[in-house]
Formats: sequence, C-alpha cells, structure tokens
Amino acid sequence: MTSDANDRNRRVIEEFRANDGRVGGPFQGATLLLLHTTGARSGAERVNPLMYQPLEGGSWAVFASKGGAPDHPDWYRNVRAHPEVTIEVGTTTLEVAARVAEGEERDRIWSTQKQTRPQFADYEARTDREIPVIVLERR
Repeated sequence: MTSDANDRNRRVIEEFRANDGRVGGPFQGATLLLLHTTGARSGAERVNPLMYQPLEGGSWAVFASKGGAPDHPDWYRNVRAHPEVTIEVGTTTLEVAARVAEGEERDRIWSTQKQTRPQFADYEARTDREIPVIVLERR
C-alpha cells in the first residue's frame, strides 16, 4: 500500500473511532467496519477500513475489490493465511472467523452489494479477476 493510501486509511480509522463508527466524505452513510488482520508474511497486525454488507444471522460480508485493481488487496492474503480476525463495528469489537464465500452464496451477496453500492459494479468491470467475497462470522 502506498504512503498516500496508508495516510488515507489512518485518517478514516481515526474518524471511525472518534465518531462511533461513522465516517464522512466519500464514506458518508456507508456501512464501514475496521478489519484487524495478521500479516501473512510479516506477522504484524494490520487494520483496514472496509465497506461491509450485513448478512442474516449477524454475520458480515466484505469485498476484496481493491478498487478494481488487477491483484487482490494485502488484507485478503492476510485473512487467507490467518482467518481468525477481529473487527470493529460501530463501538463494538468482535472476534470473527473469515471465510471466502463460493458459488450461489457468493453470487447472491455480490449481486446485492452491486445493487446497493454501484461502485462495486464499476470495480468488477475494471478487472479480469473475480472479486472475492469474504464472510465474517462470530467465533
């Protein structure tokens, strides 16, 4: 991640924590969570602000879109290597297990995300890769 992206993420994280999980600017009104992962290679803790979709049963879905880049975001590799992660949603911190949704489940969640947040359809159009959908379930 570039230094600009790191700075932007740091500011979003600070605003998220200062405002009970709400962020303004381009994220105004978006459902955001903070995903805490362990670096796949470094073992260091990483925190990424991500848009999420609430799922039935109290789970969440996040999307490894990386704005339509040709490669997956680093956090995706981290959750594949270390699927036991922590999230901050609003003012609550939870331990969750991450898994990649597949088949009909992935298609259903992804379709809903593109309908509710059309920028995700734009991300999909920019890349040849299938954008992974990650389901986060309470541990």
